[in-house]
Amino acid sequence: MKKENQVPNYNIVPASRLAGVSEYYFSRKLKEVAQMNAEGKQVINLGIGSPDLPPSAETLQTMCEHTMRKDTHGYQPYVGIPELRKSFAEWYKKWYNVDLNPATEIQPLIGSKEGILHVTLAFVNQGDAVLVPNPGYPTYTSLSTLLGAEVRPYNLKEENGWMPDFEELEKMDLNNVKLMWTNYPNMPTGANASMELYEKLVAFARKHNLVIVNDNPYSFILNDHPLSILSVPGAKECCIEFNSMSKSHNMPGWRVGMLASNEQFIQWVLKVKSNIDSGMFRPLQLAAAKALGCDATWYAEMNSVYRQRRKLAGEIMNALGCTYDESQVGLFLWGKVPESCENVESLTDKVLYEANVFVTPGFIFGSNGARYIRISLCCNEDMLAKALERIKKMNK
Repeated sequence: MKKENQVPNYNIVPASRLAGVSEYYFSRKLKEVAQMNAEGKQVINLGIGSPDLPPSAETLQTMCEHTMRKDTHGYQPYVGIPELRKSFAEWYKKWYNVDLNPATEIQPLIGSKEGILHVTLAFVNQGDAVLVPNPGYPTYTSLSTLLGAEVRPYNLKEENGWMPDFEELEKMDLNNVKLMWTNYPNMPTGANASMELYEKLVAFARKHNLVIVNDNPYSFILNDHPLSILSVPGAKECCIEFNSMSKSHNMPGWRVGMLASNEQFIQWVLKVKSNIDSGMFRPLQLAAAKALGCDATWYAEMNSVYRQRRKLAGEIMNALGCTYDESQVGLFLWGKVPESCENVESLTDKVLYEANVFVTPGFIFGSNGARYIRISLCCNEDMLAKALERIKKMNK
């Protein structure tokens, strides 16, 4: 009799592309955390960047009102509804001083993570190369690998302010490179963008006939001056920018993102997207459009909460003997482990199993993160204070 969940004895194997990737670190580790919680350990999760604050009241009200209507539950356009594209364009003009045509230069996304897939499919053939930051968001590497691209990491280092070293880039093999992934304000390091950086990136793209894809979801978190690479003159000719409402508007589970570029690039991405998914729920899009109209006061109130949390995250870093740059922006605190620490995983495992606090080891973002940890600010002050207390007790 066949046992439950037993794999049939057929000659079936997974696609060869799976050999180059593993299960996403957080997917795997959070199963372990869930098991610890089931055993009564009450783990404090400082690993995931999932905002715990709600969207604006007007956003929620708009969602509720339109959900109750009888005429809002059908399929929606692949290009997003005009109200949402118009709101994204107004948002970019107000905060980044970037002019975008809402009809042709903006593509709403079901979260910007899916855009990594769409852009790679639209621009990269199997065997083509992509430049990915080290350290950087793991999905840039894993999705490129799944799609048969050659991943060429480029270094981000603390001594260079976690910025690309353009002299080093020029010495790399740039043959057949189609895309360069960038992410500023940077995750995981918290390094902020500058116009000088964006100007250098645009010039690099033009010189080497490649596309810069800048992932920009953190520019409103603990950052007084949001910047967009598209504010550089001519950037739309060779750049694509992602943005997301997950972090900036406390809407991670809503899955609302966008990309902006020139009309031709948008059309190529749409060819891919329209064959993979469908349009977002209309009430959700209308609510997102309302959220984009939040004024400076709303962002300031959100950041006042994050500043208090950031202080406690800094105290946790100090308790662990880690050092960090005070100028970091974004939703995390990135710290270097002490020299006395054998390796970062030994520290994060000790914190998890002895203090029941989950923090992220930096090696998951690349080899240049091997001596760092990351603490999320998506946890209220009481829980951060409790985590600090547990870690101090662990150290006694």
